[in-house]
Amino acid sequence: MPNPFIQPTPIEPLTSDGFSVTLLGTGTPRAYPGAAKPAVAVAVAGQVLLFDCGSDTVRQLIASGLMPQRIRDVFFTHHHYDHNAGFPDLFISSWRTHVGVINGRSRSMRVYGPTRTQEIVGGFYRALAYDIDLRVAYNKSEAEGASVEFFEQNAGVAFDEGGVRVTAFEVDHRPVHPALGYLIEYRGRRVVISGDTRPVPNTVRHAHEADLLIHDAYNGQWLSEIAAENPAQAVQVTNPAKYHTTTLEAAQVAQDARVKHLVLTHHIPVPQATPEAEVAYTAGMSEIYRGKITVGRDLMRFNLL
Repeated sequence: MPNPFIQPTPIEPLTSDGFSVTLLGTGTPRAYPGAAKPAVAVAVAGQVLLFDCGSDTVRQLIASGLMPQRIRDVFFTHHHYDHNAGFPDLFISSWRTHVGVINGRSRSMRVYGPTRTQEIVGGFYRALAYDIDLRVAYNKSEAEGASVEFFEQNAGVAFDEGGVRVTAFEVDHRPVHPALGYLIEYRGRRVVISGDTRPVPNTVRHAHEADLLIHDAYNGQWLSEIAAENPAQAVQVTNPAKYHTTTLEAAQVAQDARVKHLVLTHHIPVPQATPEAEVAYTAGMSEIYRGKITVGRDLMRFNLL
């Protein structure tokens, strides 16, 4: 008799020497079809590191085949809700509440981020106390997996295990402060995740000759047109742009850093998934940056090894 249960997405195999980056969400606080809230999964050296945790993260981890049960280490760039609201779901979904090919996390979750991470993400965790107690007492879930370790660091090496090094660096997303970008290094390959930021020299410095730079971006002309068409909401449209990076500015960052491949994410607004829309969205970038440019889309994967 065929298995009557719903079959999950095939699980992505991991290798001990692999290095890939998957965009789980390329959207913003505004809800767009096909653009989940921000999150990036880095599969490296047989483990999966998660950078940011928007509200769609668990579903996107399943869709990618990487699976929430593999997540132990979560790195936050900052604490806008679109980057952290998925944490309660991830914490429970990654825990040892599963049977099958991949059992859940049976050790404490490790959370990294800027100052105030323990205060903010710890608030999510404390809200789960009733649920956690029931799962340990009645469901017999692994007690050690019920805990969280917090590591707050605004600059410097945040993670260094098994040949994988993650370095945090400050960016400029004020009034959100501090906000971080991350450099991930493994076997000579370098990936930088900018987080949400204005263009800053610190990103250029850390992304120097990186293999992949994932940078937030908005199209300045498109946003100006939206504001002009909606004058009553012009401030709401244009003010958030003041602490982000235009597509042309992202191109200049990539050129100055001499990165090999620039991937745009956190799109404001999200361009349609057509060649014509993407050409319009990236207009003028190739005149500034001579490397490869990709308009990031949910579940895109980039293999470095």
